[in-house]
Amino acid sequence: MRYKIVHTTTYTYSDAVPICHNEVHLIPRDAARQACLYNRLRIKPRPSVLEQRVDYFGNRVTNFAIEQAHQKLTVVALSRVHVTAAPPALDPETSAAWEDIRDALASYSDLVEVYQFVFDSALATSSAALRDYALPSFPPRRPIVAAALDLCQRIYKDFTYDPKATTVSTPLPVVLELRRGVCQDFAHLAIGCLRSLGLAARYVSGYLLTRPPVGKPRLVGSDASHAWLSVYTGNSGWLDLDPTNNVVPSLEHITLAWGRDYSDVCPIQGVFIGGGQHGLNVSVDVSPIA
Repeated sequence: MRYKIVHTTTYTYSDAVPICHNEVHLIPRDAARQACLYNRLRIKPRPSVLEQRVDYFGNRVTNFAIEQAHQKLTVVALSRVHVTAAPPALDPETSAAWEDIRDALASYSDLVEVYQFVFDSALATSSAALRDYALPSFPPRRPIVAAALDLCQRIYKDFTYDPKATTVSTPLPVVLELRRGVCQDFAHLAIGCLRSLGLAARYVSGYLLTRPPVGKPRLVGSDASHAWLSVYTGNSGWLDLDPTNNVVPSLEHITLAWGRDYSDVCPIQGVFIGGGQHGLNVSVDVSPIA
């Protein structure tokens, strides 16, 4: 499946901004089932500095600076991506016991690239409360894939999608108490649960193709940034899980970047001087290419 993606971010300011510096994760990464065929950033006003690099996690990052007064900043990321279907699903009951994966992570130095995702990060911290929530899905010797799938299904059933309930910085204990949030919250929640058990989990940002109601046209800009997670399962490697929709990502999930949590892969962030009051509008359109 091939997709055309248009991700538009617009900042408006009541007063002029004389200078700003920004970092963006808006280039879909190449991965086992995905290839970024084309990417271009259109930035207005035109940046005085523009450079690209690859970050610690292998994501492609763009840094730019605007050194002229402006009251509006527009960043449009145009991408074309080819995604292949996930391999046939493994029998969840034949995967290794979750305790064996946990013990292996701490025992073998060649797993250091995976083991780093066991530890707490700024927005996905382990806790006794998260461990208690996770344990019903992780009884002794349960296969890790079956346990992780069960955990995501429980989050899907127990939590309500509510974009007004939280912000990006809402702590996990609050999300756990509210039982409400958005995809970023549910991904962080699952990651925190898994890390509380000594397992490795990473945050994945990207896009999800949305389907309009039967008989209705797609609305341009109705798609949005999305988030899910990956859990390390041993010989089978990383398994993507989407607790917001209770699915294993495949053809309709497009990976943008991954890291320890949202703060590692924020689509756009930066600093600016002045500006007064400011507004933000984000529009994402994901279109299949015939």
